[in-house]
Amino acid sequence: MNKRTILALLTLAAMLTGCAVQPYDYTAFRESKPRSILVLPPVNESLDVSASYSFLTQVSYPLAESGYYVFPVAVVEETFRENGMTDPQEIHSLPLDKLNDVFGADSILYINITQYGTSYQLIASDTRVTAEASLVDSRTGQLLWKGAATASSTEQSNNSGGDLVSMLVVALVDQVINTSVDRSYQISGLTSFRLLSSNVQNGILPGPRARDQQRQ
Repeated sequence: MNKRTILALLTLAAMLTGCAVQPYDYTAFRESKPRSILVLPPVNESLDVSASYSFLTQVSYPLAESGYYVFPVAVVEETFRENGMTDPQEIHSLPLDKLNDVFGADSILYINITQYGTSYQLIASDTRVTAEASLVDSRTGQLLWKGAATASSTEQSNNSGGDLVSMLVVALVDQVINTSVDRSYQISGLTSFRLLSSNVQNGILPGPRARDQQRQ
């Protein structure tokens, strides 16, 4: 192996090392030891007005599977509604002491949806959902964890083998199917799992009920 090859390999190794995902610092999370999570209605930054509610209905499963008690999202949303609060941004700005007085959760999960819906591109139709989340200690306001995740309908597609006309037709058909069956709802479930599961890299830590669930 000559010097030029060795140098190229070392450069590649350095690039791969620099691109590696750094481990998350869970110090505050472990000190807080939350047992329950209050999920606030997500703030929707996308153009789809249904994004917030659609994503909200998907969050309980991965959190419960990770071992936490999750306050029923429908009950939480109705509680806010009865108190004249329907805007997620307004709800996100509520003081922690008020949320504690009503719910008494150990931690509060804030979610922002930055992408939601299907877009028609030149040779592809892509249904994409991207969300960010932050978990906060409800007593101290300390940030315990934050993360982001994306899922897309094009992840399993392969359009490299067709001609341009065929690819355009496929993209158009995908657009119709994605819209008619609300593909965004399905994709948001995958995004929610990637974002809030304890089984992903730098995800939320397993909760106190995780071991009992695994035994079942």
